[in-house]
Amino acid sequence: MKEDNCLHAALICMGMLYYSHAFATEKVTHARPSLHGHHEKGKEGQVLHRSKRGWVWNQFFVIEEYTGPDPVLVGRLHSDIDSGDGNIKYILSGEGAGIIFVIDDKSGNIHATKTLDREERAQYTLTAQAVDRNTNRPLEPPSEFIVKVQDINDNPPEFLHENYHANVPERSNVGTSVIQVTASDADDPTYGNSAKLVYSILEGQPYFSVEAQTGIIRTALPNMDREAKEEYHVVIQAKDMGGHMGGLSGTTKVTITLTDVNDNPPKFPQSVYQMSVSEAAVPGEEVGRVKAKDPDIGENGLVAYSIIDGDGVDMFEITTDYETQEGVVKLKKLLDFETKKSYSLKVEAANVHIDPKFISNGPFKDTVTVKISVEDADEPPIFLKPSYIFEVQENAASGTVVGKVHAKDPDAANSAIRYSIDRHTDLERYFTINAEDGNIKTVKALDREEIAWHNISIFGVEVHKQHQEAKVPVAIKVVDVNDNAPKFAAAYEAFVCENARSNQQFITITADDKDDSANGPRFIFSLPPEIIHNPNFTLRDNRDNTASVFVRREGFSRQKQDLYLLPIVISDGGLPPMSSTNTLTIRVCGCDSNGSLLSCNAEAYILNAGLSTGALIAILACIVILLVIVVLFVTLKRQKKEPLIVFEEEDVRENIITYDDEGGGEEDTEAFDIATLQNPDGINGFIPRKDIKPEYQYMPRPGLRPAPNSVDVDDFINTRIQEADNDPTAPPYDSIQIYGYEGRGSVAGSLSSLESATTDSDLDYDYLQNWGPRFKKLADLYGSKDTFDDDS
Repeated sequence: MKEDNCLHAALICMGMLYYSHAFATEKVTHARPSLHGHHEKGKEGQVLHRSKRGWVWNQFFVIEEYTGPDPVLVGRLHSDIDSGDGNIKYILSGEGAGIIFVIDDKSGNIHATKTLDREERAQYTLTAQAVDRNTNRPLEPPSEFIVKVQDINDNPPEFLHENYHANVPERSNVGTSVIQVTASDADDPTYGNSAKLVYSILEGQPYFSVEAQTGIIRTALPNMDREAKEEYHVVIQAKDMGGHMGGLSGTTKVTITLTDVNDNPPKFPQSVYQMSVSEAAVPGEEVGRVKAKDPDIGENGLVAYSIIDGDGVDMFEITTDYETQEGVVKLKKLLDFETKKSYSLKVEAANVHIDPKFISNGPFKDTVTVKISVEDADEPPIFLKPSYIFEVQENAASGTVVGKVHAKDPDAANSAIRYSIDRHTDLERYFTINAEDGNIKTVKALDREEIAWHNISIFGVEVHKQHQEAKVPVAIKVVDVNDNAPKFAAAYEAFVCENARSNQQFITITADDKDDSANGPRFIFSLPPEIIHNPNFTLRDNRDNTASVFVRREGFSRQKQDLYLLPIVISDGGLPPMSSTNTLTIRVCGCDSNGSLLSCNAEAYILNAGLSTGALIAILACIVILLVIVVLFVTLKRQKKEPLIVFEEEDVRENIITYDDEGGGEEDTEAFDIATLQNPDGINGFIPRKDIKPEYQYMPRPGLRPAPNSVDVDDFINTRIQEADNDPTAPPYDSIQIYGYEGRGSVAGSLSSLESATTDSDLDYDYLQNWGPRFKKLADLYGSKDTFDDDS
């Protein structure tokens, strides 16, 4: 810190000296301000002299980061017309005027009031002017000048990145460029050495070095091995002032990774591998794995495996698993323990990619011996053939031998084999097989036209080991026998015109035979012997499995006969030949003069010429529609009558019928028969429930049955209550039971006044006189007997 203060003071002194020298040498007095050169040409070619400036100005300098107690003197402005009497006033304007830079308006001295930073702003442009202090009249034209901020070394170098990452191949030569790091300094590079940087390495020796001027990092040691050490951490320093004492510095970290090269061959960790495989293994099954280790990575560590020698080259193969870098030994062919019990292989592992620069390190491959032992397995039976094909004639008798299959046990035990048919392949049970010798026979007659081939499967199972079985397909061809006669290939129906000419062909027919072509190389067509001289038609065999039918005579009439049936005999060429008689239907039709078909109906002659078939169909359709409308109308009419009757019945049921019978009085027990309250079903002592079906028959308790014609309603109701309480089939105890009992007559008698005047009463109402004025009315009405007599 002390050194920095001394440096600042020295720079300030240098600036002051520089300013004084510049002021002394640059002082010029002018009469007029001008910004042009010494001579200028006017519009008419005349020479104009530059006006003299009336006051002195200069370019000023100020040191950045000055921290002294007093403002820094930047410079002084002075006009030639200033006589020192104080009448001239100096004014400063422009960038930072009055804030950063202030001027003494009498002396013209300019001071910087704030600390300046060149990295923020390198110079300021200001304007100075001299005016009369009393009148503010300008005495000199305004003039601009520049204040430059003088740089000091106050910024350390900074790297573009805080951390760098770089790669370099392992075993690179000394001086191989790795990466270039760059630092920058904010100080002025044109003034002094403040921005002159020098690079050096602080950490990372002796593996790497750095160029002092460029910052390029290079390898410093030969044959650096990635397998020994892969990553290095290097610290680079950048120092200004050309690296001299007192300069500022900055550092950065560089992580350098050695990339892999193929400088290591693969090596097997052992010289012999032992493996085993069962003889029951199928081709493609994995036997075992070998692995050669290669410390290289990526493409440089890829290893390919191959079998180069051994007695198992034809039986085994090896592939490379590139995910695990292992060699996978697989079975190539079926093994037989009884034939050979062990094999030997010589396996080679070699790098896929080889770098020519390191070929001198030796062959990039290694070999190992693989010994494989075959393990005995309990094998299933083996049929002598992978499949069998047999033939049998159709319609052969039951029990006919079709063929024979044979299997054996490949194991040393040589167990006996039993045979059976897979019934899923012979659902109809056409065949059977002898379990001991494998002979296949028919069970019933076969029909080639129904099934031409039978594909069945035969099982062979060891007698003592039922789980060991083999399966073989057997195809049985049913050989054709000529047992089907040929027939028409289609349902032929021929048409002949009424005006047909003699020997005119009108149809060509062919035949079809279900038998094989060997039993019917060609068909023979003929007419039966009894109609060979048919007067109407004749037949010609075309000898190409077709026949043509011709008209023998001229002229046919539909009115006489509109249909002819022509029998045709068809024979095949089988041994023995088969034949059948087929009938050809021939219709007589009306045709025009060109032979085009018009009509084949004989009734067409009878119909009126004015009515065509289409017109008749339209008339019939109209009649049918009218009948349907009539039926619908009758049906709807019936459906409308039925709801009226139902509605009337519902109205009858919903009518309210009223009666003017008010019943008897409270004491009238003779107006109705009390026995009607009794349930007729309860006379026998059993009252069934109507809401549920009783589980058992209720037997009434003795002594609870009332008299059927009892007139005491109270006793009747009490009796029914007891029956309900003791009857398990009766409704629940809390259900509502209604009885038509209004109670006995009142002891007080009737209070009605309707009969008071006419009926004598023994009651005394004199006590009403003592009840007060409120009962006076009643006392007057129901007074004593004497009172009534007096009133009468």
